[in-house]
Amino acid sequence: MSSTTLSVVAAGSHSKRRAISVGYCISFVGLGLVAASLGPTLPGLAANTSTQLSTISILFTARSLGYLGGATVAGWLYDRQSGHPIVATAVLAIAVLMACVPYVPLLWLLVGVVLLIGLAEGTMDVGVNTLLVWLHHADVGPAMNALHFFFGLGAFLSPLIVAQVVLYSGGINWAYWIIALLLIPVAGWLMRLPSPSNVNADTTAEPVAIDRWLTGLLILFLFLYVGTEVGFSGWIYTYAIEQTQFTAAQAAYLNSGFWGAFTFGRLLSIPLAAGLRPRYLLLGELLLAIVCVGLILLWPTSPVVLWIGVCGAGLAICALFPITLTWAGRHMKLTGRITSWFFTGASIGAMFFPWFIGQFFENTGPQITMVTVMGCLILDLIIFVILMIYAGQPKFAGNEV
Repeated sequence: MSSTTLSVVAAGSHSKRRAISVGYCISFVGLGLVAASLGPTLPGLAANTSTQLSTISILFTARSLGYLGGATVAGWLYDRQSGHPIVATAVLAIAVLMACVPYVPLLWLLVGVVLLIGLAEGTMDVGVNTLLVWLHHADVGPAMNALHFFFGLGAFLSPLIVAQVVLYSGGINWAYWIIALLLIPVAGWLMRLPSPSNVNADTTAEPVAIDRWLTGLLILFLFLYVGTEVGFSGWIYTYAIEQTQFTAAQAAYLNSGFWGAFTFGRLLSIPLAAGLRPRYLLLGELLLAIVCVGLILLWPTSPVVLWIGVCGAGLAICALFPITLTWAGRHMKLTGRITSWFFTGASIGAMFFPWFIGQFFENTGPQITMVTVMGCLILDLIIFVILMIYAGQPKFAGNEV
């Protein structure tokens, strides 16, 4: 990228920054559409490949493994190349691969396609988050909250698209094709805009001392949390059909209800985060999630309780990830390496728990979904207490990451 282009973005041209920020938010709507599409289409993909649910659940692992690879490589790429061409290429790759999914009749081939989708998702996710920080620097807070709100919006719309497609066509094919078509303009938007540059990179700074116990506890916390989020959102569609005899359309609406509450919760968390300390938000969200999942366990066949529990859980866990990063930033210096470890732990949780649920779903029954989620939430609450005792008072009270 030319020095002139860099200076335009670095200088903070309002119109340029706004156009780029809009592009990032739209791209995260697309990312949400893709991320939430797998759960509602899982039975359809099982039918397409003539496999059982316990087998098709490996797709969650494949996507998360690809995401982990993409997130790992992305940091190196964005440090050395202009960001927007990389993001746009990742978006186009996702569009092409999503369009191919309905045509794949073999499980092993579908695993490969989904793994590549995850690879592109990881590259795009890490890139957009990084570029947004480079674009806004110290003023990134509102923009970052908006970015993740739009991810939730896409995740909310995705099951609705699936529901309408199933209702009118009887299959899932057009759901993938519609999402693929919606992604193409996003790539074009970003390609025409200059890429932000990390003008504040400091290559002379002393290495940051790492508190390995604190870092390890946070990695474990995010491993369990993201496993909870992906396992719950990925299996709730099939759970509703098998446990509560929802129709395919009703289950898709329920899945969308989860993401709708999740999105509303992220919007609500913006003013709450300004007035409450992260520890109180984390504790409140964990306790609310435990209550909501507990209701579903107590009344497993009630459609009303399922709706309340699912939407309540979406509202409860919506901001755990960004709030955890905010809390971590008040107790330690967050380097790129430490942040990448957090994402690695989260990615492994996203790989393991949906696969784990799938291994027992058919043999032991749908309740394994809620039992697993409840177990993760209780363990996270225990780790939260340990973190509060171990970390003590914030070392960087004004650091909001």
